[in-house]
Amino acid sequence: MDKLSVMNAFRRIVERGSFAKAAEDLCVSPALLSREIKLLEESLGTTLLTRTTRSMSLTDAGRLYYDEATGILSAVTEVESRIRDGAGAVRGHLKVNASSSFGQTVIAPLLPRFLASYPDLRLTLSMDDRVVDMVEGGFDVSIRIRSAMPNSALITRKLGSIRQRIFASPAYIEKVGAPRDPEDIRNHRVVGFLLADHLNAWTLQGPAGKITIELDPPVRVGNSLVLRDLLINGQGIGTLPDFVSNAPEARGQLVRVLPDWELPAPEIFAVTASRLGMDTKVTAFLDHLRAALRA
Repeated sequence: MDKLSVMNAFRRIVERGSFAKAAEDLCVSPALLSREIKLLEESLGTTLLTRTTRSMSLTDAGRLYYDEATGILSAVTEVESRIRDGAGAVRGHLKVNASSSFGQTVIAPLLPRFLASYPDLRLTLSMDDRVVDMVEGGFDVSIRIRSAMPNSALITRKLGSIRQRIFASPAYIEKVGAPRDPEDIRNHRVVGFLLADHLNAWTLQGPAGKITIELDPPVRVGNSLVLRDLLINGQGIGTLPDFVSNAPEARGQLVRVLPDWELPAPEIFAVTASRLGMDTKVTAFLDHLRAALRA
C-alpha cells in the first residue's frame, strides 16, 4: 500500500464528502477507493469513516488521521516545491517572531547584513513579549527564552544560554545603598518583570548555595527595555538578561548588585513547526543569529 497515495485519497474523500466525487477527482473507481480505505482501516485496527447509504462521517480516529495526513502531505508538497525551485536557494517569505527586547537588541542589528546576503528574501519580524501561537500566526520560526520548553508538537532547537543578574543605577546605590545580602533585597524598591516566572520570587544561586526571596514589586512592567530604562533612571533594583544589560553596564549606567549572586540561566530556543526539518531561509536566519550570539 502506497501510504502517501492512500493519505491523499483519504483527504480527498473527507474534503469532498463523497467516495464518488473523490474518485472522479483522482480518476479512479469508487470501488478502488473503498478497497484502499478498508485496507487502511485494517492496517490501523480502527474505523476512520462511518458510512450509511445517505451520509458519511469521521470517527475520532478518522479526524486525527485526517489532520495528521493533511500536515504530512502539505510538508511533502513544500519540500518538493523547494527542491524544484532550486536546492539551497534562500527566497520566499520568512516570518519570525521574538520578544520585543530580544528582537530589538539582538535580531535587529543583524538584519541589514542578513537581508543584504539574500536579496530575494521577504521578511516579517513580529515582536511580542507574550508567547504567541506560531502555527496560527503563520510564523516560520519563533525565538523564545525560557528555562525549559514544554512538550509539544513543535520542534525546538537550543541556540544558547543567557545570564540573568541583578542591577541598579549608580545614583540609586549612592542614595539608598546596595543590598548587603539576598535577604536585604526585601528592604529595597524592586522593579519586576511582569511576564517573568520570577516576578514574585527570586531564586538566587551564590556562594552560600541557593536561596529564594519572596517579593512584592511595587513597580511591574511587561518589557525588559522599559525595565532597563527605569533602573538606569534610579527607580530601584531589578533583574535583566545579559543581552539587555551588557551595553548600559559597559557605559556605567548600570552596576551589578550582589555580583556573586544570579538567577538560573534561561535558554534561547528556536521553535519551528515543521516535522520535516527547517527550510533554507530558516536555516540561513538561524546561522546569522548564532553568529550574533557568539559575538
